Amino acid sequence: MTHAAPTRQEALQQLLQGVADDHHAYAALQDLMEQQFAAALRRQAPRLEQLAEEISSLVDTMEERRRVRVGLAQVVAGPEARMADVYALLKPDARTRLEADWLALESMATECKRLGKRNTDLMVEQYSIMQRVLHGDHQIYEPV
Repeated sequence: MTHAAPTRQEALQQLLQGVADDHHAYAALQDLMEQQFAAALRRQAPRLEQLAEEISSLVDTMEERRRVRVGLAQVVAGPEARMADVYALLKPDARTRLEADWLALESMATECKRLGKRNTDLMVEQYSIMQRVLHGDHQIYEPV
């Protein structure tokens, strides 16, 4: 059984709901990344593994929602649609709300990237230190 393509209005509603869902997802992702940082500081390997699974699952869900959103934007505003094209179709109040929600989402995504880099940098540094402790750092004692 094939599903009928959503009407333009249904696609718009689904798109708006997806943006709202991603807002909650990014907040959850930020929380998980803070937990990951704390676990990395404490070198809690089992907790880090659990958090990595949770983060990966959440990111997969968000990526699927992004793909759906692209398709919905195309239903609403045409094959090359961008979010700005979707804004243009909305009444002023709805446009203002969506623009604000979208800007907030972009800001949250940027913050998650920053947190991800911070966490990665910490774990790489910890790994590097552990490697030097376990295998020695030959450059420390070499004459200058």
